[in-house]
Amino acid sequence: MRYGDNPTPRARCRRRGLNHVFAVSRAHPLVVAGVKTRADRAFAAVGADAWQRYSCGPGAKGERLYDWAWIGLGVREWMLARRSITDPTDVAFYRCYATRPVGLPELVRVAGSRWSVEECFQAAKNEVGLDHYQVRKHIAWYRHVTLAMVAHAHLAFLAAASPPATSRGDHG
Repeated sequence: MRYGDNPTPRARCRRRGLNHVFAVSRAHPLVVAGVKTRADRAFAAVGADAWQRYSCGPGAKGERLYDWAWIGLGVREWMLARRSITDPTDVAFYRCYATRPVGLPELVRVAGSRWSVEECFQAAKNEVGLDHYQVRKHIAWYRHVTLAMVAHAHLAFLAAASPPATSRGDHG
């Protein structure tokens, strides 16, 4: 079960007017044209022309291209599917909501932004020990995570800054 299968966070986001794209399982229940079904079955029924190739952002090996399809579920709510180009049986599903009309490219971009967040957390684990805590209480965990994220942000800032200029005569 994926976090997006839980209706409570989705409902809270909608009540607060927050746009969202939640990953859901292939068995995620939904209603399409008044018929109850599952995410995988709903997308198995769409035609080949419903799938469009988009990049969901740059990856370590270039653009991350997938085939994408979407199904409208109601006012400003959609199901989104991402299918591997090399393995068409590898399909991921997303439940989407927006406070305004959006197009498929925008939903793809938002769904793909998850990778950059995961890469950031992985870098923080590797560089500043985000996952190296041995605490028993929430406040201690919160302090450790906050300190690690501030340290990671500082390192990112330093890496992005241009290198200091050196004079030709300085052989240090």
